[in-house]
Amino acid sequence: MNNYNTIIAQATPIGRGGIGVIRISGLNTKKIAYLILKKIPKPRFAKYISFYNCKNKILDKGIALWFPKPKSFTGEDVLELHCHGGPIIINLLIESILKTKKVRISKPGEFLKRAFLNNKLDLIQVESIYDLINANSILATKLAIKSLNGLFSIKINNIIKLVNNLRINLETQINFLSEDVNIINKKEIKKYLNNIIKNINNLLKNSIKGYMLREEKKIVIIGLPNVGKSSLINILSEDKVSIVTKFLGTTRDIIKQNIEINNIQINIIDTAGLRLTKNKIEKIGIKKTIKTIKQSDHLLFLISSIKKKNFLNLKYNFIKNIPNNLSITVIRNKIDLTKELPGIFLLKNYTLICLSLINLNGVVLLKEYLKKKIVLNNNFTENIFLSRLRHLELLKKAKYYLIKSKKKLKYIFYKELLAQKLILVNNELNKLIGIKKDKNIINEIFSKFCIGK
Repeated sequence: MNNYNTIIAQATPIGRGGIGVIRISGLNTKKIAYLILKKIPKPRFAKYISFYNCKNKILDKGIALWFPKPKSFTGEDVLELHCHGGPIIINLLIESILKTKKVRISKPGEFLKRAFLNNKLDLIQVESIYDLINANSILATKLAIKSLNGLFSIKINNIIKLVNNLRINLETQINFLSEDVNIINKKEIKKYLNNIIKNINNLLKNSIKGYMLREEKKIVIIGLPNVGKSSLINILSEDKVSIVTKFLGTTRDIIKQNIEINNIQINIIDTAGLRLTKNKIEKIGIKKTIKTIKQSDHLLFLISSIKKKNFLNLKYNFIKNIPNNLSITVIRNKIDLTKELPGIFLLKNYTLICLSLINLNGVVLLKEYLKKKIVLNNNFTENIFLSRLRHLELLKKAKYYLIKSKKKLKYIFYKELLAQKLILVNNELNKLIGIKKDKNIINEIFSKFCIGK
């Protein structure tokens, strides 16, 4: 790859800090090192050194790191300057460096883009860096690191090898029919296709789980007024985020709070109490509640042990239009008043948890239930990677071509046609890791990064 311009950017966040890191990459990096440092530091060793401006005046002292090509992050000569973190000193250094010919400020994600184009990272590893930077839970961080280490890419490359082996075998038979070549029969081809489809299915299944993990889960608390919804969000978030009073209709808007359950980020939402009311503001709150319900991953439906109204009637009256497959847990609060014991039971195919939010009796049961039933268990994430819609679509398309080829084996068998289909399968899999480069996808991915990345 021929990068005409050398690029520079501040790699640390804009603002004041203990240190500021300036990153430079490209053909003129060595020239910049002589300008700023008056020497080339020892490769991959931290050097405490003076930083000069273009007039040979010392601007600062700090750490310099020199990474000669090709053994650098971008595959080009890279210099990192770790100076003091004041914005003025950082700007003075950058201004001095920009006076060198063919040096410019980098575009968003351009350092990463050069690493990708110089085959230092594949496209899935690039996406995993974005996921790592933006991870909102311990589990998301762990899964992003797995992809960054290339484990997701290895799975895809293994499937690509299987597809290539079959295609090469077929093309060998087509091109060297008169030679002494091992002939693969229809039965063996079917067995081979089944194995590739099985591998894609396994990867697709785990990728779907990974895609769901990327999306923040929403747990919505609903119920009649004064059943304990606001108390529940306060207990689960361990913070007083919602007002608790004895008056009906206190909560009239949507209250959101992020909590972490089993190392996964959860957005838990308190809503306005469901009831018939003439109050215009409360009506707006109830409309918001209904809308929020339809966007949720799970409902915690609170009922009171001292109220006679049945949960199933409430469900029908207030949220009868929600999707039937929406997961609902019923929580029967205020058992301290009815002298009941806490516990988990079944109620018409729904899980019912009896507890008291006053004395916290049964709250531990609820938390354990949420860990096991709503959130993916960490023990089952070994083969899961944080996935994107792009990954799922490409895997599904590759699988489609394979299944179509397998079906055609029943009626007609042309090795040439099957070999062509396998090329299409390979194209889709190659798009996943970026071997087959789609400019629109590449530009979209790298544009999401900051300028210094």
